Amino acid sequence: MRTGTGRRAAVAAAALGFLLAACGGPSGQGARKAGSGHPSASRSGGAATADPTAIPGLGERFHRRIPADSRQVVVVYGEGVDSARSTVALYTKRGSAWHRDRVWAAHNGTKGWTTDHHENDKRSPVGVFTLSDAGGVLPDPDGSPGAGLPYTRSGSFAAPRSWGRSYWHDFDYVIAIDYNRVKGTPPNDPTRPEGTSKGGSIWLHMDHGSGTSACVSLPEEGMEHLLRTLEPDLHPVVVMGDRAHLRA
Repeated sequence: MRTGTGRRAAVAAAALGFLLAACGGPSGQGARKAGSGHPSASRSGGAATADPTAIPGLGERFHRRIPADSRQVVVVYGEGVDSARSTVALYTKRGSAWHRDRVWAAHNGTKGWTTDHHENDKRSPVGVFTLSDAGGVLPDPDGSPGAGLPYTRSGSFAAPRSWGRSYWHDFDYVIAIDYNRVKGTPPNDPTRPEGTSKGGSIWLHMDHGSGTSACVSLPEEGMEHLLRTLEPDLHPVVVMGDRAHLRA
């Protein structure tokens, strides 16, 4: 089981309230019980896509933005530009062909998506971002020492108990989306290279059944699978946005 050391272990808990407010917590539309959104139908794939060299639903512009050495891609297909509902799929490249691994129902920002994300706009940023660091309240579900994304376990990830009960487990598992953050640091590191106005602390995290402040939330099984599966040597990235933007 991997844990953070050095700077990874030194992130101050005092900074966490600021970070969590940017990522999760009550979004103003009222919490639903986890699982009360659209079905969580997680299923295995394995078959190559119709065009095996392309990932379904992505236009040429987004394909070009996927790094050439990336062999794992998490795609977040938003239902609409103003919708909080989305579908997450994991694709793995074998040879020149992309194969779908798993699919999960998910949520994104309460107000949908934006190509110009700013702090507190309640929209998730459209784009292609690397996935470098993970963490959470619970132990790393990947039991192979030294494998997978670097994982920082800390009670400082815990959601405030002043939030509704349905949000309490949001950050049991998190994977940092490398938007306005420093790679190689814990997901809750407060540093924002582009400034605070551009937002930050945007994560993949556990789902509470409704929209987020800007993050993407998945069922527990989905987060566990990603933490066991994503490998730094395969250069994983997330491609995220509403379906219209992704096709463009």
